[in-house]
Amino acid sequence: MTWVLILAVAVVVWGVMAFVLKLPRTGWEITAAALLFGISGYALQGHPNQPGAPQAPAESAKLADQTLIKERQQMGSAFGQGQSWLILADALTRQGQFGAAADVLHSALAKSPKDADLWVALGNALVGHTDGVITPAAQFAFQKAANIAPDHPGPPFFMGLALAQTGRLAEARTLWAELLARSPADAPYRADLEARLSRLDSMIVEQAQMQGGTEGAPAAAPPAAKPSQQ
Repeated sequence: MTWVLILAVAVVVWGVMAFVLKLPRTGWEITAAALLFGISGYALQGHPNQPGAPQAPAESAKLADQTLIKERQQMGSAFGQGQSWLILADALTRQGQFGAAADVLHSALAKSPKDADLWVALGNALVGHTDGVITPAAQFAFQKAANIAPDHPGPPFFMGLALAQTGRLAEARTLWAELLARSPADAPYRADLEARLSRLDSMIVEQAQMQGGTEGAPAAAPPAAKPSQQ
């Protein structure tokens, strides 16, 4: 049945070319021969019954860090109303589709430009799209979120993370130390932030030792923030 359908399609194609598109008679035989040649090639090499083998999207080679997605969700949700967009963006991010996630967030921000959570998520998607390199666009997104919601912990946390990943350890430490100092004692992200800051201090010390000097050694740890009275 498949071959009957293929031959029927070939005849229809030839008829359209000959009588509708007014193919010159001198080209009829050549066109018919080309169609038959194509069918013969398919008969020799085609495998219509073989199951497909879809390829994974190119950008999914490096999947997102699930811990960071959870971290952003803990730090967000109170600074905007774009939760449905964030759910879709997070789903794409989990698959490593950072570019697609950024496109979704751009569409969301066109409708809700004052949503700080969306700006933080966009910054993360842009950093993920460049394999951890913080670009001016990502920096703008984090700064935009910070301007909209100065108390939002996401912008300094993820901005610091991106800076640390690119070797700008001292700048990252400044952001994280300030964030820790103003974070409530019961903040769900506080323990993780303290652990990351401690590791960052160790990295700064090691970097200073490798450079043969004491420059870049961390300052004293910031005082713990007092529990919120709320």
